[in-house]
Parts: sequence; C-alpha cells; structure tokens
Amino acid sequence: MRRYLLPLLAAVAMLCAGCATDQRNQSLVTTLNAYASALRWGDFQNARQFVDPKVRDSSPLTPLDLARYRQVRVVGYDEGAGPVPDGELQVRQVVQIGLVNINTQAERTVTDRQTWRFDPEKKRWWLTSGLPDITRE
Repeated sequence: MRRYLLPLLAAVAMLCAGCATDQRNQSLVTTLNAYASALRWGDFQNARQFVDPKVRDSSPLTPLDLARYRQVRVVGYDEGAGPVPDGELQVRQVVQIGLVNINTQAERTVTDRQTWRFDPEKKRWWLTSGLPDITRE
C-alpha cells in the first residue's frame, strides 16, 4: 500500500504546484494588462498603485514629478517580447512608451525597464522598478 501511496502523493503535490504556477502566471498577465491600460490612458496616479509599497515609501512622487506626468500624453505602449523570467518570483520587461508633450506637441519615445516581483503572501505582483522616468529617452 505504501509504495502506491507515495507516488500518488507526489503526483498530487506536483499538480498543486502546477496550479499555483498557473495562478501566478494568470495574475501576472492580468496585472501587466491593467498597468499597461493605466499608462495608455495617462493615469500615472493609478499606475502608481502597482508600484511596490516599499518603493513608493522610499521614493515618493514630488510635485515636479506629477507636473511632468501631467505635461505628457501617452500615444504608445509597446511591450515588445513581453515579460522574461528572472528567478522564480520575478520577471523583467522592456517597454517602449511613446509620449507627446501637450505644450510643444513634440513626440518622443522612452524606454522603461520594468522589474516585477511576486508577493506570495498577498498573491500579487508588484512593480519594483517604479514608474517610468519620462525625463530621459
């Protein structure tokens, strides 16, 4: 009996691990889509809610940062190849963000190198690299 029970328990454990991975992957897709949507609409305040609370607390947005975000309109958001695993609970993604300055109508593209970390306790993904730096290209 014991020799049948051990392989059965191992199979159940693998299935459960697979389910957790599937849930984590689905959560990543949902999070990245919601974040991209917030940026596409130029809603940097809402996008800020995706940033890891530790990062938010250590580097709060200044009034100058907020003014800069209000000065641009997002006209493109290209994820390229999409997220790439960087360890078990982390992914990286390089995004090209097209911006138009609403005062000068000058268009430019900034590269946003995103790092996302999964929090197993809260079962959610956090952006650890912060909001895109729109002051450089």
